[in-house]
Amino acid sequence: MTATLTATESAIRLKGVTKAFGTGESKTLALDDVTLDLPYGELVLLVGQSGCGKTTLISIAAGLLDPTAGEVEVLGKNLTRMSGTRKVNFRGEFIGFVFQQYNLLPAMNAVENACVPLLIAGWSRARALEKAAEVLTKVGLGNRMKSLPDQLSGGQQQRVAIARALVHDPKILVCDEPTAALDAASGRTVMELIKAVACQPDRAVIVVTHDSRVYDFGDRIVEMADGRVEKVSVLTPGETFQPA
Repeated sequence: MTATLTATESAIRLKGVTKAFGTGESKTLALDDVTLDLPYGELVLLVGQSGCGKTTLISIAAGLLDPTAGEVEVLGKNLTRMSGTRKVNFRGEFIGFVFQQYNLLPAMNAVENACVPLLIAGWSRARALEKAAEVLTKVGLGNRMKSLPDQLSGGQQQRVAIARALVHDPKILVCDEPTAALDAASGRTVMELIKAVACQPDRAVIVVTHDSRVYDFGDRIVEMADGRVEKVSVLTPGETFQPA
């Protein structure tokens, strides 16, 4: 089912979002009254110490988790008012995911892995493979389409994962520690690809990272601590990020 999107200045809006886990004395606030607007056309980095709420924030923004309190608006749609089924369909159509672990299917080659979201969406196999091949070429793997995951380096596997996340042209791309398992050179290559291929005027790209080596790729950097947004920095080209 195709959702109709309304025009909105921000791709993602969180208003007073709180997320609690557990009850009573074991209750933990993963997010504490977070209000945040994330625009189209930028690469946004979420940074902060482990456990500060970054992954919880993107999980809620992507509709994978429900907030305990607050409102979540994505692409003009209020996720907190969506049924579970509508939310699943919404994610499948409009959101792409890249994770630290590549999660590639070992018995499928690169182009087959990259086309999986299209097959799930009901595309014919021939059409899905054709589109996946186009995206793999864009990420520099045009000559490795028939390679199985164990025949690819870590950086190449992450490129396949990026192609899989982009193959259905999502409006939101969420990346959770995409460089954490890579060496410095491969990590920069992956971020260069995300910046060059994924960033579009009508798409928001959000990257959770602990990797200070990639901070210079961010257009906007959101610093988090103890479940709260401490600072949002909008960087000009060539500006060096200075953590709070």
